Amino acid sequence: MQAIGFLAIIVVVCAVGGAVLYVQHRQPNTLDSGMDAFKREMDALAPPPEEPQPKLRMAKRPTPRNQPPPAGRSR
Repeated sequence: MQAIGFLAIIVVVCAVGGAVLYVQHRQPNTLDSGMDAFKREMDALAPPPEEPQPKLRMAKRPTPRNQPPPAGRSR
């Protein structure tokens, strides 16, 4: 008889826990929640906002080895 009582307690605890999880994780079904979900999906599919193009810096051209350095610079 004790085993059946222990089993009944476990079944009740599992049922209560399952009900709590069901209530916490159920999908809302109001009209506003449907519109909010649609807006979230459209925001996810929208292209990213226009970002300015990064400015490119021009690299200095190296001087060939056979030319002397410019005047005023010494090695």
